[in-house]
Amino acid sequence: MTDLSLFVPGTSLLHRLPAGAKLLGLLALSIVTIWLQSAWQVGAVLALVLVGYAVAGIGPSLVARQVRPLLWFLVVIAGVQVWTSGWQMALTVVGTIVVLVLAAALVTLTTRTTAMADAVVAACRPLRVVGVDPERVGLMIALAMRSVPVVVGIAQDVRDAQRARGVRFAPQAYGVALVVRSLRQATALGDALLARGLDD
Repeated sequence: MTDLSLFVPGTSLLHRLPAGAKLLGLLALSIVTIWLQSAWQVGAVLALVLVGYAVAGIGPSLVARQVRPLLWFLVVIAGVQVWTSGWQMALTVVGTIVVLVLAAALVTLTTRTTAMADAVVAACRPLRVVGVDPERVGLMIALAMRSVPVVVGIAQDVRDAQRARGVRFAPQAYGVALVVRSLRQATALGDALLARGLDD
């Protein structure tokens, strides 16, 4: 079975930073990317994110794994941008996407899911006065973060099953199998939440 763990244990500065501080840093970086207008600016921010990976002690192979699932998407985006706006804009747009993906992955790899959920719950507590339930928001965030590696694991299992049957990669069959298994997983999760009284 695929290892679905996202958190990489460590004692680096990034590992020791509070989850709230890392989430705020990710938010600030996301805002900064709005003003990135050239490839060299994107490259500078990307270098900063890669320094973060080095500080966290996360090697190049794990860095590459964060981007690999998006390769075809990035190729399509790059092609559209080259056609409509030129290669420089293509580099800027694709580079910005890579920066955001790697930055979000860095936070996830150096922060336990429970710590991130607790940080979100703490931030939402003042919103109780307008009817927001912080605990439910935290549960939603935790489930969302957990769902990403679960779906990635399902995708890998589906592809492994196809290879075991000698089936060449068939996008339609792969997509149908992935959707069906993901829906089954979602149904099982919903049933578990219902059993615990989280249905309203």
